[in-house]
Amino acid sequence: MEGKRGDKIVVESEQVGTPGREGEILEVIEGTVRLAYRVRWADGHESVFTPSVGSARILPSKTRARGRRGSPAA
Repeated sequence: MEGKRGDKIVVESEQVGTPGREGEILEVIEGTVRLAYRVRWADGHESVFTPSVGSARILPSKTRARGRRGSPAA
């Protein structure tokens, strides 16, 4: 799944005992080979993040989670 502006991104930690990170996608940066995201993390910092396969989950924003024409998703 490709993230969009406003979606939430969750990155699990690769080290045992280290918490994962989550943040809001502020911008989608399309490169020639990969996508990158400018993310505002929960601690307030911003960075450009390029996820590797399986390293991040994208959770649609509440406005995207709605169905077409403004009707609630089933």
